Amino acid sequence: MNPTPHDPPASPASPAAIAPELQARRQRRLRIARNVAIGVLGTLFAIWLILFVTKGRFLKGPVEGIASSLTEREVAVKGDFQLYFAPFQIKFLAEGLTVSNPEWATRPYLFTARKVDTRIAPLALLFGSWRLYWLDLTNGAVDLEWNAERTANTWTFASDEQAKPLELPTIDRASLRGTSVRYRDPVLQLLTDLDFATVKSTDAKIGEAVRFTGDGTLRATPFTLKGALLTPDATVQRGQNTLELQARAANNIIDISGTLPSLADIEGVPLATKARGRNAAELLGIIGVVIPRTRSYKLNATLVKQDREYRFTGLKGTFGASDIAGKFTVDMAGERVHMDADLATKTLDIIDVSPFIGYNPDVVAARGVQAAAAESGAAPARLLPDASLRAEGLRVFDADVRYTAARLRSDSIPISDISVTVDLDDGMLKLSPLLLTMARGKLASDITIDWRRRPARTQYDIRLAATPMAQLLSGFGVVEAGTTGTVKGRIQLTGDGDALHDSLASASGRMAFVIPRGTFWTRNVQLAELDFGTFVQKMFEDKLKQPVQINCGLVAFTVRGGKAAADPILIDTTKNVITGRGGFSFATEQMDLAFNADGKKFSLISGQSPVQVGGYFSAAKLNVISPELLGRAGAGLGLALLAAPPAAVLAFVDVGDAKSADCAPVLQGARAAGQRTTQGKPRDDVGNGKKADSGKKDDKKFLGIF
Repeated sequence: MNPTPHDPPASPASPAAIAPELQARRQRRLRIARNVAIGVLGTLFAIWLILFVTKGRFLKGPVEGIASSLTEREVAVKGDFQLYFAPFQIKFLAEGLTVSNPEWATRPYLFTARKVDTRIAPLALLFGSWRLYWLDLTNGAVDLEWNAERTANTWTFASDEQAKPLELPTIDRASLRGTSVRYRDPVLQLLTDLDFATVKSTDAKIGEAVRFTGDGTLRATPFTLKGALLTPDATVQRGQNTLELQARAANNIIDISGTLPSLADIEGVPLATKARGRNAAELLGIIGVVIPRTRSYKLNATLVKQDREYRFTGLKGTFGASDIAGKFTVDMAGERVHMDADLATKTLDIIDVSPFIGYNPDVVAARGVQAAAAESGAAPARLLPDASLRAEGLRVFDADVRYTAARLRSDSIPISDISVTVDLDDGMLKLSPLLLTMARGKLASDITIDWRRRPARTQYDIRLAATPMAQLLSGFGVVEAGTTGTVKGRIQLTGDGDALHDSLASASGRMAFVIPRGTFWTRNVQLAELDFGTFVQKMFEDKLKQPVQINCGLVAFTVRGGKAAADPILIDTTKNVITGRGGFSFATEQMDLAFNADGKKFSLISGQSPVQVGGYFSAAKLNVISPELLGRAGAGLGLALLAAPPAAVLAFVDVGDAKSADCAPVLQGARAAGQRTTQGKPRDDVGNGKKADSGKKDDKKFLGIF
């Protein structure tokens, strides 16, 4: 009813009347809040009570579903499941817990455990972190794998670019028993299984080192390992991880130690690495790098891994009786493993060189070269080895290696300043240039071995600059004081075969050694003058009265199918002309050479008897020489003929009666057909490069062995 104009205005309510109404409202609100709080608390208590009474077992299905959705993996509990507040900490128990792997993995589960029993801090969860008051893990197993392209792994839980690896929670107290980890990397061809010793921690500290053992394979090579996490407290706090590891594989022992920024992060981290074993070839063979076998070795280096590149710096160590230092890198990112190295040796023992031509260095050191050749499969009396590098192995990796050696430890020929550049590209091996100083002379070589062919084809190009014979032959009885002569030469051969013997046994090409004007003096006259008359005349003298005066000389062979024929052998001295016929065979290692020395003056016995050299490289036989002389000359003659043919000739001849040689074609290294006397007449007494026998008939078949 609306007031009329005549009604008086309503008077405002008094404060006394308003107060009870406000108080009533407050009380209603408080009752509502109290009831809501009681309801919430009651509900929470009811939930807590239900969870406590039922242990939350009815949540098993929902929890599995939520966990599976969050991780994009199937999470399941095959046994008992509990999730409840006890009383204010979250109690979690799962027996037979499994977390699946991606479909591409080789194992079905990323994680399995017979039992996981833990207490979780609820407030920490509100702030997005995980803290476990305690953890009891029994028979936990983790499977860590990379896919074939190494673009995804099993421990990353999302498929988008925001994916992050699983992080470890903070654990106040823990007991881990029977824990194992499996790691697989198909690109590196690495598979390993680790078993950890029981781990116990208190107050978020483990204290003692966490030790582990394991085994596995790397590129099909089995290995075992043991190690320890020396700073487990820092590790579980996502801090630094000091690691100590020892692996044994293929008769090698490898020790690695270092400090990692986190549990499994080794990228860019310097790791102290030590390796030792009986044969470094077995070590490098693990990663597919093929080298000749070595004697026992010890190496120290710093290893840094960067993606799929492994860098070894500060390398120092020994192999056999030789030292080695430098750096090398193994890159596994390409189709083939690639090794790049800069290596240097101060003193290289000659026995440690023997594997690079096919000998077993341990056999050489113990029983000599001939026994090592026999051990490689060579026939009796042979020196050239039959052992071969594995051709298929030389096509699975590439290499660029630069190597130097200051000095070669050898009893016979002084060699120093060795350097070689090795280039291996898909089976094409080049040693170019191979340089060294031999008896103050420079030797340069270019050697190419094509392992893509079956059998391999080898091209030899060996060049010897002018070298003093006094130093070159000091081990063969040459006196330095009276020897001024030099020798220079070149060997060009091409042969097929996977072993040194096979390659030379099929080789064709030319070998030539030129001797310019100079003098030559030996300790024993018998080794210098083998003309029968001169030998009888001077056999009782201790020394030559004067050096042999050489005008010029050429010792050359034409090689066809592994058979070397003189082309020519001609040495002109002031008193004699020495000529030779015959040759030798790389296949059988037999020699059939005859040397004639015709004097330019009257000889005591006018009938000259050729000096015949036969037998094998390992055991030379001389004809028209007394047994006493042969004993002094030694069985090393065959090796001398190969190592320095002109030296071998001069060491056994100085003679009696001949026509002087025209030195121009001699010094030019011309073939036999181009040789002339000083009157310009062709020579027919210096070999022809075609027949590898001396032409001397012998009832004993001593010659004519070809």
